[in-house]
Amino acid sequence: MKPNIFLKKIITAGLITLHLPTLLLGQDKPSKPKLSVPPDAEEAAYPAIERFITVMEKIRAEHPDVDKLTYDRLVNHALEGMLTSLDPHSSYIHPEMAGFMKSDSQLDPVIASLGITVSLRDSGPYISEVTPFSPAAKAKLDVNSSILRIGDQDASSMPFPTLLELLRRPAGEISRITVKMPTEPKPSDLALTHVQVLEKAVTHAILLKKHPGIGYIRLAQFTAGCAEEMEAALDDLEDQGMKQLILDLRGNPGGDLNATVKLLGFFLPAKTAVVTVRTRNPADWETLATPENQRRKRDYPITVLIDRMSASASELTAACLQDLKRATIVGETSFGKGSVQHIIPMENGTALRMTVATYHSPSGRTPHGVGVTPDIIIEPTSKTPGIFSPPDQNSLDNWQDAGLEASLKLFTESKK
Repeated sequence: MKPNIFLKKIITAGLITLHLPTLLLGQDKPSKPKLSVPPDAEEAAYPAIERFITVMEKIRAEHPDVDKLTYDRLVNHALEGMLTSLDPHSSYIHPEMAGFMKSDSQLDPVIASLGITVSLRDSGPYISEVTPFSPAAKAKLDVNSSILRIGDQDASSMPFPTLLELLRRPAGEISRITVKMPTEPKPSDLALTHVQVLEKAVTHAILLKKHPGIGYIRLAQFTAGCAEEMEAALDDLEDQGMKQLILDLRGNPGGDLNATVKLLGFFLPAKTAVVTVRTRNPADWETLATPENQRRKRDYPITVLIDRMSASASELTAACLQDLKRATIVGETSFGKGSVQHIIPMENGTALRMTVATYHSPSGRTPHGVGVTPDIIIEPTSKTPGIFSPPDQNSLDNWQDAGLEASLKLFTESKK
């Protein structure tokens, strides 16, 4: 089948666009590092685009469900596949969702009290992320589940702001939703109880009563203000006589990079390089170092607890302290997310959520796709707590926790 005029115009425009980076690169000075480029030649663009349009026209000509055959719908779904084929964190954002993201930064698709992130696709709203240990996770709600109903209202064509408004409720209230999970043949009715959203980054900071001089701090997330919370907790425990620290990052999904670097500065010398953000262009790589000013010297022994749900900034923290031999890492191999995503608006009203860089620890390694392997590996059991959350001191002393016990054993043996 020969390309028609429509096909030729699209391919010509595409090839002109493909050549623009080459023309711009030609203006760079010879000494400046060049961008890495895909391994195939530019000549491969024409047959690839031709193949795409040929398949699309074949579908439009013969598929019986004509309502699904608009160019806009077919191309949008093709772009979805293009982005998701790159890595688990890249995605194509449809016009309605992208429009809200650009016009109203307060229209947050994250329903923190349920532990879900809601997104839109051609067929309607769906769950794009489920937070570990959240009400949604405990209900075994799967990622990519379609939201069919909220209460007695049809959610498939509901305006996105309305949908989010219906899902936001105070702690203790119940949202009843009907979803179609990809792993289940029939829709499921779920009653999810909203929980209090965790606002504090440091959820526990305490001296272990049965282990004099050993402090325990649990950092639940790397918020923008987590370094200030951590410093206050460290000051308090040190004033009480802390000589060794157990830093619990289990279940910590990560967060703010700058706060992570500042936090690492509490345990490392000033101006220590702790992370490099590597983009496609080596000229744009950025290395971040700990702050110049330090209030207190903290050179006591540290163990860091991680598990399979420790991700992103948690992994950077563990990898950095491990590389620099500043802490012993205890637990499970971590999640394996060491990448940076940007929202890139497109002219046609859509947007791309695309991975643009990777994080690297001082040794040059990245946790992306592989995680951080602990120095002391603790295999999980059915009794292993997912998140350490004892309500009081007595519970803390009686808590059965293999990771915590391994850390205590390490500190005890180091005193001999």
